[in-house]
Amino acid sequence: MDGVEAEFVDFARTIEPGLRVALVAAHGADRGLEATNDALVFAWRHWDRVRSLDNPGGYLYRVGQRRARRHRLVPRLPWVDAVSDGSPWVEPRLSSALAALSPRQRQVVVLIESYEWTQREVAALLGIGLSSVQTHLERGLERLRAALGAHDVE
Repeated sequence: MDGVEAEFVDFARTIEPGLRVALVAAHGADRGLEATNDALVFAWRHWDRVRSLDNPGGYLYRVGQRRARRHRLVPRLPWVDAVSDGSPWVEPRLSSALAALSPRQRQVVVLIESYEWTQREVAALLGIGLSSVQTHLERGLERLRAALGAHDVE
């Protein structure tokens, strides 16, 4: 493997997990994984340009977003599954409550609450400010609580 290939392999190993999580959170498992692969192929084909960017992860996230929009499959929510007896392992209404959020609210809520990303990491990946991340998180969680009938107990 030559130096350029080795550099790209190191980059891809570092960036792929976060890119995959973000795209799966945004588009569901099937579309998110395809978009991740498409973004990494794009990165390899345009490596000279990608490696010189200030935020290559954010750039590849946007590439993945565009690729995912081309695939008009019905998104599946990857965080809802069934246990061996077929019963849901999460609140049964969570799937529809998450689907009712705006795409950006859903991304922020899932990345922070499910994958335990920091707000700063989400802001960098999505290319938005910390205050925007905070707003999307607060509004998304508020809408989830309302949809699920979960209210703070005083």
